[in-house]
Amino acid sequence: MLWLLFGLLLLFYLPWTWGGHLPPEFWIKQTIIFVLLVGVYYLNSLVIVPHVLQRNRFLNFVLAAILVSVFVTYLAQSTEKVLHLQELMDKAGQQRRIENRPERPVIDMFMLLMSFLVMGISTSIAAVQNWQRDARERQLLEQQKVSSELSLLKAQINPHFFFNTLNNIYALTHIDIESSRNALHKLSRMMRYVLYETQAPMTFLSKEVSFVVDYIELMKLRLTDKVKVKFDPPEIVHDLEIAPMLLLPFVENAFKHGISSFEPGYISISIRADDKSLELDMRNSIYSQNRTILEEGSGIGMSNTRRRLDLLYPERYKLEIAENRDAGEFRVSLKIFLL
Repeated sequence: MLWLLFGLLLLFYLPWTWGGHLPPEFWIKQTIIFVLLVGVYYLNSLVIVPHVLQRNRFLNFVLAAILVSVFVTYLAQSTEKVLHLQELMDKAGQQRRIENRPERPVIDMFMLLMSFLVMGISTSIAAVQNWQRDARERQLLEQQKVSSELSLLKAQINPHFFFNTLNNIYALTHIDIESSRNALHKLSRMMRYVLYETQAPMTFLSKEVSFVVDYIELMKLRLTDKVKVKFDPPEIVHDLEIAPMLLLPFVENAFKHGISSFEPGYISISIRADDKSLELDMRNSIYSQNRTILEEGSGIGMSNTRRRLDLLYPERYKLEIAENRDAGEFRVSLKIFLL
């Protein structure tokens, strides 16, 4: 459409404003000039720019642009001579015969400038298109890198969770066979969720909460009456989508460090959700011999979860971790802005 507009306006419409009758040879020349300029554009865009300019051969590019423009100007002037256009225009009355009329210049400056203009436009558009193509390729590579890293992080989190859980069930088999069977049933349901429901980048919050509930019930089977566990589930009106296996490492960390075989303790987990955000507030008791800091020694799952948050929700989450040694409490507050 741009070429059509260019041809109609510059090469065909303007001559009509001159008035008088124009010979057919004039339109032949205009058409040839139009074809030459189109050829200059694509020759520069498809050959000269990618093979010369983009390889940092700036001087060679300038020389090529000059040679192409001069050659096209020469072809246009040769076409005019072959068609005897000057004489035909004189006969048509477009130019008055003037004695001692100055000779025509060797180089048609208008055609030369037009060729340079087309070369400049072609170079600019080709450079922009190349930049956009490189940007898309970089974005695609970055997406592939992030996707690969997320897959690796998920693969590291899941075995970490199952190893701990299997150890708990193994210990339970020596105490209560029936409870261990129930635990295996819950674990199989959780494994089904991990293997089949978390392959997609996102899962529903209701499924993630159900998974957390199964995990809590599984952990409570081995707890004594000294440990109090409170879970406040969210009221899900509109089911949201979140990254799978994102809340488990925090819950797992609380059960790992928030209970003791000799001292009383507590774990409080609260999940709240609305149409735009998800909040997790978790508190658990800590003991002098069992210090818990997220960045230090709290397992592979916790550090990977922070990395997943950085990748999946960049600048869209708030994670606050506080440890009150005097009160013997460890708190994690996470808010994710989903929209």
